[in-house]
Amino acid sequence: MSKVAFVFPGQGSQAVGMGKDLYEKFPEARAVFDAVDAALGEKLSTLCFEGPDEALKLTANTQPAILTVSLAAHAVFAKRGPAPSFVAGHSLGEYSALVAAGAMDLGDAVRAVRARGTFMQEAVPAGVGAMAAVLGLVPEKVKAACDAAAEGQVVSPANYNSPEQTVIAGDAAAVERAGVKCKEAGAKRVMPLPVSAPFHCALMAPVQPRLAEVLGGIQVSAPSVPVVTNVEARPNADASRVVPLLLEQVSSPVRWIECVEALKAEGVTRIIELGPGKVLVGLVKRITKDIELFNVEDSASLDKALAALGVAP
Repeated sequence: MSKVAFVFPGQGSQAVGMGKDLYEKFPEARAVFDAVDAALGEKLSTLCFEGPDEALKLTANTQPAILTVSLAAHAVFAKRGPAPSFVAGHSLGEYSALVAAGAMDLGDAVRAVRARGTFMQEAVPAGVGAMAAVLGLVPEKVKAACDAAAEGQVVSPANYNSPEQTVIAGDAAAVERAGVKCKEAGAKRVMPLPVSAPFHCALMAPVQPRLAEVLGGIQVSAPSVPVVTNVEARPNADASRVVPLLLEQVSSPVRWIECVEALKAEGVTRIIELGPGKVLVGLVKRITKDIELFNVEDSASLDKALAALGVAP
C-alpha cells in the first residue's frame, strides 16, 4: 500500500498574500490563523496577507508566518486527504511537522519559532555572517572546499538540499573564500543569499541556551506519526528526544537529501508539501524520481492534489 508523507517548508518560501485564499475559503484554516493571532497577541494574519514585504522578511516574523500558513494548509488537507505515515520539515518546517503530528501545541510552536527567529537574528551582528547557495557541485566537494577555506573562521554546509544544491554558511569572509574554492572545484554557480543571519552553522551556538529555556517550558507529546528529523535524517517518535534534536538543529546542517532518502526507504511513494510555495517539491524531484509529488498552498492546489489522489474535494 502506498505510504504518504507530509513535508513542511522553511524560511525562503514566504510571499505576501500567502494563506489568504485558504483563510477566506476554509473555516479550519481561519481557525489556525485566529489561534496564532491570539497566541502572539498581534495580527500575524494581516502581515501574511498584506505585508509589507520588508516586515515579512524579518526572520522573527518569517518563521511564525510560514509555520502558520503551513499548518493552515495542513488543517484543510488533513480533513479531506489521506493521512500521513511520516512527517518532515525543512529547518523551521520541523516545528510545523511536530504540530501536525500532535507533538506540540500550535500556540506553543508559534511562540517558540518567534523566539527562535529573534535569537537567530541577534546571535550574529548584521554583515558578520553570510550564506551562499552552491549549484552544480556534489556535497562532498562543497564540504571539502569549506574545510579548506575556513582558515580559523567558520564556514560549513548549512543545507544539503539536493545533489546539485548545497547552501553554505559562516563568517562572511570565509563564505566568500569557500565560494571561490567551490568554483575552482567545478561549481556552476555560487549565489550569495539575502539572509539576515548565517543559519545552521557553529555561529548559531549562542541561540541554543536561549532556545532551550523557551522549549523547556513547552509540553511535548509523542508524535502520532514519526518525524524524520533534520539532524539525524531518520524517524523519531520519542517525545524525550524532540527538544534536544530541535536545539541541535540550530547549529547543525539540514540533511534534506538524507531525509528524503529515509522517507523513500520507509516505503513512502507520495509526498505532499503543505505551506507556501513549492521549494521542497522542487528539491525532492532532484533527489529521487520515485516519489509522486503534490503541494497545497491554496484552494486551486488543494483541488489539484485531491483530484490526482482520487479524493473528491
